[in-house]
Amino acid sequence: MIIYSEEKVQNASDVAQVFKNSGIKRPYENYERIQRMIDNADILITAWTNGKMIGVARAITDYSYCCYLSDLAVDSAYQKDGIGTELVHRVQAQIGEECSLVLLSAPGAVEYYPRLGFEKADKAFVMKRKK
Repeated sequence: MIIYSEEKVQNASDVAQVFKNSGIKRPYENYERIQRMIDNADILITAWTNGKMIGVARAITDYSYCCYLSDLAVDSAYQKDGIGTELVHRVQAQIGEECSLVLLSAPGAVEYYPRLGFEKADKAFVMKRKK
């Protein structure tokens, strides 16, 4: 049974473990940085089974026009069970219908997002982080 939580107070070690186990490229070994990522998110939704965090969605939003889904990660042992889809639906429920949901896809997930209703955009620009 999967339990979803919208409790924003989470341990960096749990989130880091999901990042590591999902294959997403994140600084999972840097707990201090992961904790800042958690603390400064507007939305944090997690998925749990048997007391273990197995999924996380983290987003930044103004709740009026735009929401950036900065992380969507599911432990690889639980992928393809609808957990990522449910996390996205829960983010959408929080931001409402006036807000667009925007993300940058990892190369391996490009085919996944259209199945959730995302449209591919060709006008995005990125200034890459230096660290």
